[in-house]
Amino acid sequence: MAASERDRQLEVVEICAGAGGQTLGLERAGFRHRVAVELDENAAHTLRCNLQDVLGYSKQGAEDAVAIGDVADPGTWEPSEHKGVDLLAGGVPCPPFSIAGKQLGANDERDLFAWAIELCGDIQPKALLLENVRGLSANRFTAYRQHVLDRLHEYGYIGDWKLLHASDFGVSQLRPRFVLVALKREYAEYFEWPALHKERPPTVGELLEDLMASNGWEEDQVTEWVKRADDIAPTIVGGSKKHGGADLGPTRAKRAWADLGVDAMGVANEAPEEGWRAPEGVPGPKLTTAMVARIQGWHDFESPKGSDLAAEGEFRWKFHGRKTSVYRQIGNAFPPPVAKALGVAIRKAIRQEGERKTLVENTDRVLDPVYKLLRGLDRPLTVDQIIEKLAKKGTVLEQPDVERRLNHLGHDFAVTMTTRSSGVIAYSLGEFKAFTGQDDHQRHDLFTQLRAKIS
Repeated sequence: MAASERDRQLEVVEICAGAGGQTLGLERAGFRHRVAVELDENAAHTLRCNLQDVLGYSKQGAEDAVAIGDVADPGTWEPSEHKGVDLLAGGVPCPPFSIAGKQLGANDERDLFAWAIELCGDIQPKALLLENVRGLSANRFTAYRQHVLDRLHEYGYIGDWKLLHASDFGVSQLRPRFVLVALKREYAEYFEWPALHKERPPTVGELLEDLMASNGWEEDQVTEWVKRADDIAPTIVGGSKKHGGADLGPTRAKRAWADLGVDAMGVANEAPEEGWRAPEGVPGPKLTTAMVARIQGWHDFESPKGSDLAAEGEFRWKFHGRKTSVYRQIGNAFPPPVAKALGVAIRKAIRQEGERKTLVENTDRVLDPVYKLLRGLDRPLTVDQIIEKLAKKGTVLEQPDVERRLNHLGHDFAVTMTTRSSGVIAYSLGEFKAFTGQDDHQRHDLFTQLRAKIS
């Protein structure tokens, strides 16, 4: 790579940008935003203000860099203007794959993962980064993931999935995220997943001690609370507009918070004041949005030199909107330290730094053998025929496993069942049900009907 190309400022297009967790991490990894697209107006306002106030964009530059609206709506932004950008990144909506939800996958009006793959094919960035919840890694979605890898290969990319834990990157939170990274072959040869931190992250008590004491709560009470909050946090759950006000997650998460001395039934306006004591049956104080932001990793970056924030040792990323909106913006974010680590790894690959390696990844990688078999055939097969053909390819599956995979396929793909004269059912694989940009897809009507509840 020529020196002039290596010294060039790398640029990113970010979709479903939220309030800027991934934005901040990628900026600190060396990427400048051409555009960040976000549906929620409060989150977009947060993003614009912080691009200017924290990341040094001009007022007009910050205004131009954030597009507000449905990312799949041609009226919101123009993808064709960004062909060949260095990186396409995003945290597309997670409810379609969340274990806490119905796991509707391709049938969920919020599913934009497949659409993002087609977007990648259209604008041909050097690299792609998409993150989502752990649920996408489940057996339920092996065919969905297989389809994604196959499409990326058709578009000229080498893709790989990895489950990353935020706590392995210094974040005081048990936050697993399933990450897809894909690069053009000439850059994929230089990509290495980021190394994990060897040191344990601070406990919740160590991390939040100063914030808990900031409103006058007595020192002995704070000290006692810090001792109790002696582990990292469970996953912060931002939730969606389909649900009520801000709280710290489902029942299991609330129990984990209670063990840490935190009341997870809501979010406080301020830290405990002098004389505050937990009512009977309440495990401890509620967290404020500032505390939640710190748990998400917003504190891990030094402020710009010369800033009046430098002495405080953290970014004062300002979130806009009412408390529930602010909590959701924070809770749905990708932790900045994890985004930075991935961004650095991708930057090095794009600049072809480090040791070049031989790629093992190819189009023959099989996540779902039943999907791969049926996708390559134009005639239906019975379960016994599927088992026989896979065995010839070296894959041994029993009847229950094949039937389970066929059932999973039926959620995200059109599966046709034909009853033969013998009464045996044969299966053939049809179109992918997910929204990939089709003008007549049901996603448009559902999105319009549920627009006020989508976040």
